[in-house]
Amino acid sequence: MSTARRAHPLLQNGAGGDDGDDEREEEEEEDGDEEVEDEAAEDGDDEEEPRLKYQRLGGSVPAILSTDAAASIAVADRMVALGTHNGTLHILDFQGNQVKEIAAHTATINDISFDADGEYIGSCSDDGTVAISSLFTDEKLKFEYHRPMKAIALDPNYSRNYRRFATGGLAGQVLVLTKKTWGGYHKKVLRDGEGPIHSMKWRTDLLAWANDAGVKVHDMKTDRGIAFIERPKGIPRPEFLLPHLVWQDDTVLVIGWGTSVKIAAIRTDLSQGLNGIQRTIVAVGSEKYVDIVGSFQTSYHISGIAPFGDLLVVLAYIPDEDEKEKKFSASVTSRQGTAQRPEIHLVSWKNDEVTTDALPIHGYEHYKAKDYALAHAPFSGSSNAGGQWAAGDEPLYYIVSPKDIVVAKPRDAEDHIAWLLQHDCHEKALAAVEAGQGRTELLDEVGSRYLDHLIIERKYAEAAQRCPKLLRGSPSAWERWVFHFAHLRQLPVLVPYIPTENPQLSDTAYEVALVALTTNPSFHELLLTTVKNWPPALYSASPVISAIEPQLNSSSMTDTLKEALAELYVINSQYEKALSLYAELLKPEVFEFIEKYNLHDSVRDKVVNLMILDSKRTVHLLIQHRDIIPTYEVVDQLLHTDRNCDKRYFLHLYLHALFEIDIHAGKEFHDMQVELYADYEPRMLLPFLRTSQHYRLDKAYEIFAQRELVREQVFVLGRMGNAKEALSTIINKLENIEEAVEFVMDQHDDELWEELIRQCLQKPEMVGMLLEHTVGNLDPLYIVSLVPDGLEIPRLRDRLVKIVTDYRTETSLRNGCNDILKADCVNLLVKYYHEARRGVYMASMNEEVHGNRVDDGSSRASERSSSVRALDIKSRTRCGARCCLCFDPLPIQDISVIVFYCCHAYHLSCLEGGLDLMRSNSNQDSDNGSDDEDGSPSGESRMRCVLCTTAAA
Repeated sequence: MSTARRAHPLLQNGAGGDDGDDEREEEEEEDGDEEVEDEAAEDGDDEEEPRLKYQRLGGSVPAILSTDAAASIAVADRMVALGTHNGTLHILDFQGNQVKEIAAHTATINDISFDADGEYIGSCSDDGTVAISSLFTDEKLKFEYHRPMKAIALDPNYSRNYRRFATGGLAGQVLVLTKKTWGGYHKKVLRDGEGPIHSMKWRTDLLAWANDAGVKVHDMKTDRGIAFIERPKGIPRPEFLLPHLVWQDDTVLVIGWGTSVKIAAIRTDLSQGLNGIQRTIVAVGSEKYVDIVGSFQTSYHISGIAPFGDLLVVLAYIPDEDEKEKKFSASVTSRQGTAQRPEIHLVSWKNDEVTTDALPIHGYEHYKAKDYALAHAPFSGSSNAGGQWAAGDEPLYYIVSPKDIVVAKPRDAEDHIAWLLQHDCHEKALAAVEAGQGRTELLDEVGSRYLDHLIIERKYAEAAQRCPKLLRGSPSAWERWVFHFAHLRQLPVLVPYIPTENPQLSDTAYEVALVALTTNPSFHELLLTTVKNWPPALYSASPVISAIEPQLNSSSMTDTLKEALAELYVINSQYEKALSLYAELLKPEVFEFIEKYNLHDSVRDKVVNLMILDSKRTVHLLIQHRDIIPTYEVVDQLLHTDRNCDKRYFLHLYLHALFEIDIHAGKEFHDMQVELYADYEPRMLLPFLRTSQHYRLDKAYEIFAQRELVREQVFVLGRMGNAKEALSTIINKLENIEEAVEFVMDQHDDELWEELIRQCLQKPEMVGMLLEHTVGNLDPLYIVSLVPDGLEIPRLRDRLVKIVTDYRTETSLRNGCNDILKADCVNLLVKYYHEARRGVYMASMNEEVHGNRVDDGSSRASERSSSVRALDIKSRTRCGARCCLCFDPLPIQDISVIVFYCCHAYHLSCLEGGLDLMRSNSNQDSDNGSDDEDGSPSGESRMRCVLCTTAAA
């Protein structure tokens, strides 16, 4: 996958200002040549997001390189070592600040190496020396070889493994030096006679170096060679293009040489290589072997190589066409000053390019491929989930040129978001921030830039829709955008999304929003909805009312705006104004509104609108509050309204309801009411005519005559005293003899009966009907006697038979009823007589306490004593509450009393002799097997009043 080259602006750290101007001039010169190519690239493919970001190393570096030139670099866990052409070793922190300076050599430092702990540093130089120094003590070692030394590699366990290191140079020997126990160093030559040593890297027990023949891997633990990888064919000599070795991990060696890249995997068993490529080069007798798991050719010269997760970072030098043709002949040096910018290529093991970045290195046009170096810092691991590295985990890449050092590192989440914003991918940037990538504060920035972008694109509706998500709970941000939308005259699109709580804005913001909705009829519906939904406490209604009221009589006034104004009046406690608008708009809830705020007096001038809205409820309201709303005002409004409605029907409903409540309330309109009844409800005319006394009979008769209301005419004629004409109308027009008879009965005029008979005799059918309906009123024989001889009366025989039958039936019913009435009277009198003869036993106080009774014969009397005690003894009026035998007062002696319904009372002791006599008489009567006189069974004794029994005897 190929990508278009992009030139990255580098962040300046206080140095290189003049160089920046030079770069801009150079870029302007190249713009003309590259414009067409860039446009073609943009048209062909969308620009891909870079994977790396770049920054010039600042701190002490600009000052160091202002008087010297960088030659080599090495990176440890905690520091960076920079070697210069004058032989000085500068120890820097990761920000470029110098920590220590070591005057290790007198000529160019070609290579630098740290041990695994970062405590020792070794370097080699063209002056033929190798120097090893402790970074935290004064320990220093220096070795002289009298030939330029090009490579050095400290044993990773240098401090724990006898201070062992390896080195090589133009002498062509790979030397391994190990400190002896008793002092001095033991020197061992691993390889000799294959040309100068150009590069050397040590990882765990594996040492790899490159010479003119190729790359060799040696197992330092077993002291055996593992593999030899031949130098790629067709590449320039190493003095022009140096080989670059880097261990990706403990078992993978990456080789970049000329235009060739090879990835070698150190294995201990036969298994297929990575990426499906397997190539094995095994040294004789070796237990380990090497698989070439990746290999490809590039179109550029490799000036450095480093791992990047499962990808590779390649520092590319782009040769001119002349350089390619001359194969780096001796004339190449004469072409200095025309070199291109170096590039960073991020590629896979199959040479699929992910990104390509051109670097504006200071003075790049004067440099050759071997003037650049690439080193990478160790990193925690591959934490690039989702394509982004976590802070602190990302690797660092140092691109070194003689006068410039650029640091490259993977772009983090914030860089990703910034790139998305730069390329107008605001939606993706927002999603990235919400997913937790980057600082929380970025959400405000992303949201603001997103809204700005939408506003510039004039996507106001979309911007408004995004506001709740982007502005979240910030009142100041919301208010700022409310006023910004208002300035753009686009506030109506934002109103539906303005929050009313969490956060709550200032009242001015809400008022501005509502006023903005009053200007255009297309916004009035939204205004009404907003006024109903927003809590009234959020804003003052007065500014909004002031904005609407001038439009009341203009063409821009709509019903929706009127309703919104009514709602605002309610919020502002202007209930009467609100009622006027509700009535004008015919809102059904106006009746509840009237009751809620007690606005009955304000209804007086709104009768017609309310009638149109709901006549039934309006009439009920008017009748219920007729003391506040006079009848004449209601009638006047209904009669003189210019509204398109059935005002006479409304008037009829009102007057009819008023008449049913109070027949005198609207008496001055009864003449009108007669006509209204005739038009809308004729069935109610007769009840009205019978009840009312406040209408003109002649006018009513004219109305009934015009509308041919016969029964009403009859009633009016009767009220006018023209009973005969009324009777004639009933007979001739209604031909209803029953109504005629009823009319005559109501008039109580005997002459009308004669007139009824006279008129009926003119019609034979009427005579028959008259005979049917006069039973109980006229003698049928009298009517028959008046019938002229020879007059044929239809069904006369049947009607006479019916008259006789009805008469006999009526007579029989009357006689039966009389017999039943007489029998009932006798039975009731007999029952009353027997009940009156019974006595009521009233026990004394002592007997009541102990529950004693006189005897069994008086048990029934005792059952009634409780009820009689509540009564006033009637005998007090006759005998002065005295015993009728001894004449002593009843209350004096504490003995029981017997009271009879004949109003006589006796002491129980006085009555005992008479009681025995009564019992003997009862026994004699029982011998005859008969019942007592009162219907009681024989043998049951009854007490009798002595006085009444004696008198009866």
